[in-house]
Amino acid sequence: MAAEAPAHHVVRGLTMRTQAPAEGGLRMVAALLVGVALTMAGSGPLTTLVSLRLEAMGTARIAIGAVMAAYFGGLTLGSLFAYKLVLGAGHIRAFAAFASMTSAVALAYPLVMHPLSWAVLRLVEGFCMAGIFICVESWLNDRASPATRGKILALYMMCLYLAQAAGQFLLGLDEGPGQPRVFMFISILMSLAILPVALTRQAPPTLPDVASFSPRRLYEASPLGVVGTVASGLVLGAVYSLGPVFARRFAGLEASGAALFMSALIFGGVLLQWPLGRLSDAFDRRRVIIGTMAALAAAAAALPFLAREGQGALFAAAVLFGGFAFALYPLCVGHTNDHLAPRDRVAASGGLVLAYSVGATVGPLAGSGAMSAMGAAGLFAYAAGVALLGLLFGLWRMRARAPVPAERQGPFQPAPGTTPIAAPLDPRGTQDLPHGAAKVV
Repeated sequence: MAAEAPAHHVVRGLTMRTQAPAEGGLRMVAALLVGVALTMAGSGPLTTLVSLRLEAMGTARIAIGAVMAAYFGGLTLGSLFAYKLVLGAGHIRAFAAFASMTSAVALAYPLVMHPLSWAVLRLVEGFCMAGIFICVESWLNDRASPATRGKILALYMMCLYLAQAAGQFLLGLDEGPGQPRVFMFISILMSLAILPVALTRQAPPTLPDVASFSPRRLYEASPLGVVGTVASGLVLGAVYSLGPVFARRFAGLEASGAALFMSALIFGGVLLQWPLGRLSDAFDRRRVIIGTMAALAAAAAALPFLAREGQGALFAAAVLFGGFAFALYPLCVGHTNDHLAPRDRVAASGGLVLAYSVGATVGPLAGSGAMSAMGAAGLFAYAAGVALLGLLFGLWRMRARAPVPAERQGPFQPAPGTTPIAAPLDPRGTQDLPHGAAKVV
Protein backbone atom coordinates (compact mmCIF):
# COMPACT_ATOMS: atom_id res chain seq x y z
CA MET A 1 0.00 0.00 0.00
CA ALA A 2 1.44 3.38 -1.00
CA ALA A 3 2.32 5.83 1.70
CA GLU A 4 -0.13 8.66 2.24
CA ALA A 5 0.72 11.87 0.41
CA PRO A 6 1.86 14.64 2.75
CA ALA A 7 -0.46 17.52 3.48
CA HIS A 8 0.11 20.54 1.27
CA HIS A 9 0.96 23.65 3.31
CA VAL A 10 -0.80 26.69 1.93
CA VAL A 11 0.46 29.32 4.36
CA ARG A 12 3.73 28.96 6.22
CA GLY A 13 3.69 31.89 8.58
CA LEU A 14 4.05 32.21 12.31
CA THR A 15 1.72 30.53 14.75
CA MET A 16 -1.27 32.74 15.37
CA ARG A 17 -2.11 33.59 18.95
CA THR A 18 -5.86 34.02 19.37
CA GLN A 19 -6.80 36.30 22.23
CA ALA A 20 -10.01 37.67 23.59
CA PRO A 21 -10.56 41.07 21.98
CA ALA A 22 -8.89 43.75 24.01
CA GLU A 23 -10.38 47.22 24.44
CA GLY A 24 -10.57 48.67 20.94
CA GLY A 25 -10.44 45.21 19.40
CA LEU A 26 -14.10 45.32 18.45
CA ARG A 27 -13.51 48.68 16.80
CA MET A 28 -10.75 47.05 14.78
CA VAL A 29 -13.15 44.35 13.64
CA ALA A 30 -15.65 47.02 12.64
CA ALA A 31 -12.99 48.86 10.65
CA LEU A 32 -12.01 45.66 8.86
CA LEU A 33 -15.60 44.85 8.03
CA VAL A 34 -16.17 48.33 6.63
CA GLY A 35 -13.10 47.83 4.43
CA VAL A 36 -14.42 44.43 3.29
CA ALA A 37 -17.86 45.87 2.54
CA LEU A 38 -16.42 48.68 0.41
CA THR A 39 -14.15 46.23 -1.42
CA MET A 40 -16.98 43.81 -2.19
CA ALA A 41 -19.32 46.65 -3.18
CA GLY A 42 -16.77 47.43 -5.89
CA SER A 43 -15.65 43.92 -6.80
CA GLY A 44 -19.19 42.52 -7.18
CA PRO A 45 -20.44 44.91 -9.88
CA LEU A 46 -17.05 44.85 -11.60
CA THR A 47 -17.51 41.15 -12.37
CA THR A 48 -20.98 41.79 -13.80
CA LEU A 49 -19.81 44.84 -15.72
CA VAL A 50 -16.87 43.07 -17.34
CA SER A 51 -19.13 40.21 -18.43
CA LEU A 52 -21.68 42.60 -19.93
CA ARG A 53 -19.06 44.72 -21.68
CA LEU A 54 -17.44 41.66 -23.25
CA GLU A 55 -20.83 40.54 -24.50
CA ALA A 56 -21.54 44.03 -25.91
CA MET A 57 -18.16 43.96 -27.68
CA GLY A 58 -19.28 40.86 -29.58
CA THR A 59 -16.78 38.61 -27.83
CA ALA A 60 -17.30 34.88 -28.38
CA ARG A 61 -18.86 33.20 -25.38
CA ILE A 62 -15.97 30.79 -24.93
CA ALA A 63 -13.64 33.80 -24.82
CA ILE A 64 -15.89 35.47 -22.23
CA GLY A 65 -15.67 32.30 -20.16
CA ALA A 66 -11.88 32.30 -20.41
CA VAL A 67 -11.62 35.96 -19.34
CA MET A 68 -13.94 35.39 -16.39
CA ALA A 69 -12.14 32.18 -15.39
CA ALA A 70 -8.92 34.19 -15.13
CA TYR A 71 -10.28 35.89 -12.00
CA PHE A 72 -10.77 32.59 -10.19
CA GLY A 73 -7.37 31.44 -11.40
CA GLY A 74 -5.86 34.56 -9.85
CA LEU A 75 -7.83 33.96 -6.66
CA THR A 76 -6.42 30.43 -6.44
CA LEU A 77 -2.87 31.61 -7.05
CA GLY A 78 -3.32 34.39 -4.52
CA SER A 79 -4.55 31.91 -1.91
CA LEU A 80 -1.31 29.99 -2.38
CA PHE A 81 1.25 32.77 -2.73
CA ALA A 82 -0.06 36.22 -1.69
CA TYR A 83 0.83 35.51 1.94
CA LYS A 84 4.50 36.05 1.02
CA LEU A 85 3.76 39.69 0.24
CA VAL A 86 1.85 40.03 3.50
CA LEU A 87 4.77 38.57 5.46
CA GLY A 88 7.23 40.89 3.74
CA ALA A 89 5.27 44.15 3.90
CA GLY A 90 2.98 43.69 6.89
CA HIS A 91 -0.80 43.60 6.95
CA ILE A 92 -1.57 47.31 6.67
CA ARG A 93 0.84 48.03 3.82
CA ALA A 94 -0.09 44.81 2.03
CA PHE A 95 -3.82 45.57 2.30
CA ALA A 96 -3.22 49.07 0.96
CA ALA A 97 -1.12 47.69 -1.92
CA PHE A 98 -3.68 45.05 -2.90
CA ALA A 99 -6.62 47.46 -2.69
CA SER A 100 -4.72 50.13 -4.64
CA MET A 101 -3.95 47.64 -7.37
CA THR A 102 -7.62 46.57 -7.64
CA SER A 103 -8.56 50.24 -7.89
CA ALA A 104 -6.03 50.73 -10.69
CA VAL A 105 -7.24 47.59 -12.46
CA ALA A 106 -10.82 48.92 -12.43
CA LEU A 107 -9.65 52.08 -14.20
CA ALA A 108 -7.58 50.12 -16.71
CA TYR A 109 -10.50 48.19 -18.22
CA PRO A 110 -11.88 51.04 -20.39
CA LEU A 111 -8.34 51.93 -21.53
CA VAL A 112 -7.51 48.53 -23.03
CA MET A 113 -10.59 47.15 -24.77
CA HIS A 114 -9.34 43.70 -25.69
CA PRO A 115 -10.31 40.29 -24.22
CA LEU A 116 -6.70 39.15 -23.77
CA SER A 117 -5.80 42.32 -21.89
CA TRP A 118 -8.92 41.96 -19.78
CA ALA A 119 -7.98 38.36 -18.95
CA VAL A 120 -4.67 39.64 -17.56
CA LEU A 121 -6.50 42.31 -15.57
CA ARG A 122 -8.91 39.70 -14.19
CA LEU A 123 -6.00 37.48 -13.17
CA VAL A 124 -4.34 40.37 -11.33
CA GLU A 125 -7.64 41.35 -9.74
CA GLY A 126 -8.22 37.81 -8.45
CA PHE A 127 -4.71 37.62 -7.00
CA CYS A 128 -5.15 40.97 -5.23
CA MET A 129 -8.57 40.01 -3.87
CA ALA A 130 -7.03 36.88 -2.37
CA GLY A 131 -4.39 39.08 -0.76
CA ILE A 132 -7.10 41.32 0.69
CA PHE A 133 -8.94 38.30 2.06
CA ILE A 134 -5.73 36.95 3.63
CA CYS A 135 -5.07 40.27 5.38
CA VAL A 136 -8.63 40.61 6.65
CA GLU A 137 -9.23 37.00 7.63
CA SER A 138 -5.98 36.62 9.56
CA TRP A 139 -6.78 39.87 11.39
CA LEU A 140 -10.31 38.71 12.22
CA ASN A 141 -8.86 35.41 13.46
CA ASP A 142 -6.53 37.28 15.77
CA ARG A 143 -9.32 39.43 17.21
CA ALA A 144 -11.74 36.54 17.72
CA SER A 145 -12.11 34.71 21.01
CA PRO A 146 -13.84 31.34 21.39
CA ALA A 147 -16.95 33.22 22.53
CA THR A 148 -17.02 35.64 19.58
CA ARG A 149 -15.61 33.52 16.74
CA GLY A 150 -19.00 32.46 15.36
CA LYS A 151 -20.43 35.99 15.56
CA ILE A 152 -17.43 37.49 13.78
CA LEU A 153 -17.64 34.86 11.05
CA ALA A 154 -21.36 35.59 10.57
CA LEU A 155 -20.73 39.35 10.36
CA TYR A 156 -17.91 38.76 7.89
CA MET A 157 -20.11 36.66 5.63
CA MET A 158 -22.93 39.21 5.77
CA CYS A 159 -20.49 41.89 4.65
CA LEU A 160 -19.27 39.67 1.81
CA TYR A 161 -22.69 38.80 0.44
CA LEU A 162 -24.79 41.88 1.17
CA ALA A 163 -22.19 44.38 -0.03
CA GLN A 164 -21.62 42.33 -3.17
CA ALA A 165 -25.36 42.24 -3.86
CA ALA A 166 -25.90 45.93 -3.06
CA GLY A 167 -22.96 46.96 -5.23
CA GLN A 168 -24.77 45.59 -8.29
CA PHE A 169 -26.99 48.66 -8.24
CA LEU A 170 -24.01 50.72 -9.41
CA LEU A 171 -24.67 49.29 -12.86
CA GLY A 172 -27.74 51.51 -13.05
CA LEU A 173 -25.23 54.32 -13.69
CA ASP A 174 -23.74 52.55 -16.70
CA GLU A 175 -23.83 54.78 -19.80
CA GLY A 176 -23.10 52.00 -22.28
CA PRO A 177 -20.12 50.42 -24.05
CA GLY A 178 -16.95 52.48 -24.08
CA GLN A 179 -18.04 54.76 -21.23
CA PRO A 180 -15.78 54.71 -18.14
CA ARG A 181 -18.17 56.22 -15.57
CA VAL A 182 -19.08 53.02 -13.70
CA PHE A 183 -15.46 51.86 -13.69
CA MET A 184 -14.58 55.16 -12.02
CA PHE A 185 -17.20 54.69 -9.28
CA ILE A 186 -15.91 51.16 -8.68
CA SER A 187 -12.36 52.47 -8.41
CA ILE A 188 -13.50 55.05 -5.86
CA LEU A 189 -15.03 52.34 -3.67
CA MET A 190 -11.86 50.26 -3.88
CA SER A 191 -9.75 53.26 -2.90
CA LEU A 192 -12.03 54.18 0.03
CA ALA A 193 -11.68 50.62 1.36
CA ILE A 194 -8.07 51.42 2.27
CA LEU A 195 -8.97 54.17 4.74
CA PRO A 196 -10.43 52.18 7.67
CA VAL A 197 -7.45 49.82 7.69
CA ALA A 198 -4.72 52.38 6.98
CA LEU A 199 -5.89 54.66 9.81
CA THR A 200 -6.07 52.00 12.51
CA ARG A 201 -3.70 52.09 15.46
CA GLN A 202 -4.15 48.42 16.26
CA ALA A 203 -1.11 46.18 16.07
CA PRO A 204 -1.32 43.82 13.08
CA PRO A 205 -1.44 40.07 13.75
CA THR A 206 0.89 37.33 12.65
CA LEU A 207 -0.23 34.95 9.93
CA PRO A 208 -1.53 31.55 11.06
CA ASP A 209 0.06 28.30 9.99
CA VAL A 210 -2.65 26.88 7.74
CA ALA A 211 -2.05 23.49 6.15
CA SER A 212 -4.58 21.86 3.88
CA PHE A 213 -5.09 18.14 3.50
CA SER A 214 -3.70 16.56 0.37
CA PRO A 215 -6.45 15.84 -2.21
CA ARG A 216 -6.13 12.13 -1.55
CA ARG A 217 -6.49 12.43 2.21
CA LEU A 218 -9.36 14.89 1.86
CA TYR A 219 -11.23 12.56 -0.50
CA GLU A 220 -10.64 9.59 1.80
CA ALA A 221 -12.13 11.55 4.68
CA SER A 222 -15.26 12.64 2.80
CA PRO A 223 -15.78 11.79 -0.88
CA LEU A 224 -19.17 13.53 -0.99
CA GLY A 225 -17.77 16.60 0.74
CA VAL A 226 -15.05 16.99 -1.89
CA VAL A 227 -17.29 16.27 -4.88
CA GLY A 228 -20.03 18.57 -3.57
CA THR A 229 -17.52 21.36 -2.98
CA VAL A 230 -16.12 21.09 -6.51
CA ALA A 231 -19.67 20.98 -7.89
CA SER A 232 -20.49 24.16 -5.97
CA GLY A 233 -17.47 25.89 -7.52
CA LEU A 234 -18.34 24.64 -11.00
CA VAL A 235 -21.85 26.07 -10.73
CA LEU A 236 -21.18 29.34 -8.93
CA GLY A 237 -18.05 30.18 -10.93
CA ALA A 238 -20.02 29.81 -14.17
CA VAL A 239 -23.13 31.69 -13.00
CA TYR A 240 -21.19 34.52 -11.35
CA SER A 241 -19.30 35.03 -14.60
CA LEU A 242 -21.95 34.37 -17.24
CA GLY A 243 -25.23 35.05 -15.46
CA PRO A 244 -25.26 38.67 -16.72
CA VAL A 245 -24.84 37.43 -20.31
CA PHE A 246 -27.81 35.10 -19.83
CA ALA A 247 -29.88 37.95 -18.41
CA ARG A 248 -29.11 40.16 -21.39
CA ARG A 249 -29.33 37.63 -24.22
CA PHE A 250 -32.03 35.25 -23.04
CA ALA A 251 -34.18 37.37 -20.73
CA GLY A 252 -33.70 40.60 -22.72
CA LEU A 253 -32.77 42.70 -19.67
CA GLU A 254 -30.80 45.93 -19.75
CA ALA A 255 -27.65 46.38 -17.65
CA SER A 256 -29.67 47.47 -14.60
CA GLY A 257 -31.96 44.43 -14.97
CA ALA A 258 -28.97 42.11 -15.26
CA ALA A 259 -27.61 43.67 -12.06
CA LEU A 260 -30.93 42.98 -10.29
CA PHE A 261 -30.78 39.40 -11.53
CA MET A 262 -27.32 38.94 -9.99
CA SER A 263 -28.43 40.65 -6.77
CA ALA A 264 -31.37 38.24 -6.51
CA LEU A 265 -28.99 35.28 -6.86
CA ILE A 266 -26.77 36.56 -4.06
CA PHE A 267 -29.64 37.53 -1.75
CA GLY A 268 -31.04 34.03 -2.20
CA GLY A 269 -27.75 32.65 -0.93
CA VAL A 270 -28.09 34.76 2.23
CA LEU A 271 -31.71 33.71 2.81
CA LEU A 272 -31.50 29.94 2.46
CA GLN A 273 -28.15 29.00 4.01
CA TRP A 274 -29.35 28.99 7.62
CA PRO A 275 -32.68 27.16 7.05
CA LEU A 276 -30.98 24.42 5.03
CA GLY A 277 -28.13 24.28 7.52
CA ARG A 278 -30.49 23.83 10.47
CA LEU A 279 -32.32 21.14 8.54
CA SER A 280 -29.02 19.32 8.07
CA ASP A 281 -28.46 19.39 11.85
CA ALA A 282 -31.71 17.50 12.39
CA PHE A 283 -31.27 14.80 9.72
CA ASP A 284 -28.54 12.84 7.99
CA ARG A 285 -26.61 15.69 6.37
CA ARG A 286 -26.07 13.66 3.22
CA ARG A 287 -29.82 13.60 2.61
CA VAL A 288 -29.96 17.38 2.86
CA ILE A 289 -26.98 17.73 0.48
CA ILE A 290 -28.64 15.40 -2.02
CA GLY A 291 -31.95 17.22 -1.62
CA THR A 292 -30.19 20.54 -2.16
CA MET A 293 -28.58 19.22 -5.34
CA ALA A 294 -31.97 17.98 -6.57
CA ALA A 295 -33.57 21.35 -5.82
CA LEU A 296 -30.65 23.13 -7.48
CA ALA A 297 -31.04 21.01 -10.62
CA ALA A 298 -34.78 21.69 -10.69
CA ALA A 299 -34.32 25.43 -10.17
CA ALA A 300 -31.67 25.56 -12.91
CA ALA A 301 -33.86 23.64 -15.35
CA ALA A 302 -36.91 25.81 -14.60
CA LEU A 303 -35.18 29.19 -14.64
CA PRO A 304 -35.01 29.67 -18.45
CA PHE A 305 -38.72 28.79 -18.73
CA LEU A 306 -39.68 31.18 -15.93
CA ALA A 307 -37.64 33.92 -17.60
CA ARG A 308 -40.28 33.93 -20.34
CA GLU A 309 -42.98 34.70 -17.77
CA GLY A 310 -41.66 38.14 -16.85
CA GLN A 311 -39.11 39.72 -14.56
CA GLY A 312 -40.97 38.86 -11.35
CA ALA A 313 -40.87 35.15 -12.09
CA LEU A 314 -37.26 35.39 -13.26
CA PHE A 315 -36.06 37.12 -10.10
CA ALA A 316 -37.99 34.72 -7.86
CA ALA A 317 -36.36 31.80 -9.67
CA ALA A 318 -32.97 33.49 -9.27
CA VAL A 319 -33.51 33.75 -5.50
CA LEU A 320 -34.28 30.03 -5.27
CA PHE A 321 -31.39 29.04 -7.51
CA GLY A 322 -28.94 31.23 -5.58
CA GLY A 323 -30.21 29.92 -2.26
CA PHE A 324 -29.56 26.29 -3.15
CA ALA A 325 -26.28 27.02 -4.98
CA PHE A 326 -24.75 29.05 -2.15
CA ALA A 327 -25.87 26.58 0.53
CA LEU A 328 -24.12 23.64 -1.09
CA TYR A 329 -20.56 24.62 -0.12
CA PRO A 330 -21.10 25.11 3.65
CA LEU A 331 -23.22 21.95 3.78
CA CYS A 332 -20.33 20.00 2.25
CA VAL A 333 -17.86 21.58 4.70
CA GLY A 334 -20.14 20.51 7.56
CA HIS A 335 -20.43 16.97 6.19
CA THR A 336 -16.64 16.71 5.89
CA ASN A 337 -16.20 17.97 9.45
CA ASP A 338 -18.56 15.24 10.69
CA HIS A 339 -15.93 12.68 9.64
CA LEU A 340 -12.95 14.43 11.26
CA ALA A 341 -11.58 15.13 14.70
CA PRO A 342 -11.92 18.84 15.62
CA ARG A 343 -8.15 19.32 15.41
CA ASP A 344 -8.23 18.32 11.71
CA ARG A 345 -11.14 20.47 10.62
CA VAL A 346 -9.26 23.67 9.86
CA ALA A 347 -6.81 21.82 7.61
CA ALA A 348 -9.69 20.08 5.84
CA SER A 349 -11.57 23.36 5.38
CA GLY A 350 -8.46 24.89 3.85
CA GLY A 351 -8.31 22.03 1.35
CA LEU A 352 -12.01 22.44 0.54
CA VAL A 353 -11.52 26.14 -0.20
CA LEU A 354 -8.88 25.22 -2.78
CA ALA A 355 -11.14 22.51 -4.22
CA TYR A 356 -13.92 25.09 -4.56
CA SER A 357 -11.51 27.54 -6.23
CA VAL A 358 -10.43 24.93 -8.79
CA GLY A 359 -14.08 24.22 -9.59
CA ALA A 360 -14.83 27.95 -9.89
CA THR A 361 -11.91 28.36 -12.31
CA VAL A 362 -13.15 25.57 -14.57
CA GLY A 363 -16.81 26.60 -14.27
CA PRO A 364 -16.78 29.66 -16.58
CA LEU A 365 -14.97 27.70 -19.29
CA ALA A 366 -17.42 24.78 -19.12
CA GLY A 367 -20.44 27.08 -18.81
CA SER A 368 -19.40 29.17 -21.81
CA GLY A 369 -18.92 25.99 -23.82
CA ALA A 370 -22.49 24.96 -22.97
CA MET A 371 -23.76 28.40 -23.99
CA SER A 372 -21.90 28.21 -27.30
CA ALA A 373 -23.45 24.83 -28.04
CA MET A 374 -26.99 25.41 -26.73
CA GLY A 375 -27.50 29.15 -26.64
CA ALA A 376 -27.78 31.37 -23.57
CA ALA A 377 -30.03 28.86 -21.80
CA GLY A 378 -27.14 26.39 -21.95
CA LEU A 379 -25.67 28.05 -18.85
CA PHE A 380 -28.43 26.71 -16.63
CA ALA A 381 -28.61 23.41 -18.50
CA TYR A 382 -24.94 23.05 -17.57
CA ALA A 383 -25.69 23.96 -13.93
CA ALA A 384 -28.50 21.42 -13.81
CA GLY A 385 -26.21 18.75 -15.28
CA VAL A 386 -23.52 19.39 -12.67
CA ALA A 387 -26.10 19.20 -9.87
CA LEU A 388 -27.55 15.95 -11.23
CA LEU A 389 -24.12 14.34 -11.42
CA GLY A 390 -23.47 15.41 -7.83
CA LEU A 391 -26.83 13.99 -6.82
CA LEU A 392 -26.05 10.61 -8.39
CA PHE A 393 -22.67 10.54 -6.66
CA GLY A 394 -24.35 11.33 -3.36
CA LEU A 395 -26.84 8.50 -3.77
CA TRP A 396 -23.96 6.11 -4.43
CA ARG A 397 -22.10 7.35 -1.33
CA MET A 398 -25.18 6.72 0.81
CA ARG A 399 -25.01 3.06 -0.22
CA ALA A 400 -21.24 2.87 0.30
CA ARG A 401 -21.00 4.32 3.81
CA ALA A 402 -23.22 4.32 6.88
CA PRO A 403 -24.45 7.71 8.15
CA VAL A 404 -22.64 9.58 10.90
CA PRO A 405 -24.40 8.96 14.25
CA ALA A 406 -26.56 11.89 15.28
CA GLU A 407 -24.53 12.48 18.44
CA ARG A 408 -21.33 12.90 16.37
CA GLN A 409 -22.82 15.26 13.80
CA GLY A 410 -21.61 18.79 14.49
CA PRO A 411 -23.68 21.97 14.21
CA PHE A 412 -24.01 23.72 10.86
CA GLN A 413 -21.89 26.84 10.37
CA PRO A 414 -21.87 29.04 7.24
CA ALA A 415 -18.42 29.12 5.64
CA PRO A 416 -16.94 31.52 3.08
CA GLY A 417 -15.12 30.04 0.07
CA THR A 418 -12.52 32.82 0.03
CA THR A 419 -9.05 31.66 1.15
CA PRO A 420 -7.77 28.95 3.54
CA ILE A 421 -6.99 31.69 6.09
CA ALA A 422 -10.73 31.92 6.81
CA ALA A 423 -10.81 28.32 8.04
CA PRO A 424 -9.68 29.03 11.66
CA LEU A 425 -12.66 31.41 12.05
CA ASP A 426 -14.95 28.37 12.05
CA PRO A 427 -15.64 27.68 15.76
CA ARG A 428 -16.02 23.95 15.02
CA GLY A 429 -12.30 23.71 14.27
CA THR A 430 -11.03 25.01 17.62
CA GLN A 431 -13.48 23.56 20.09
CA ASP A 432 -10.94 21.11 21.50
CA LEU A 433 -8.04 23.58 21.63
CA PRO A 434 -7.15 25.50 24.79
CA HIS A 435 -7.95 29.20 24.81
CA GLY A 436 -5.11 31.18 23.26
CA ALA A 437 -4.09 28.60 20.66
CA ALA A 438 -5.25 28.25 17.08
CA LYS A 439 -2.34 26.48 15.46
CA VAL A 440 -3.20 24.33 12.48
CA VAL A 441 -1.42 21.00 12.33
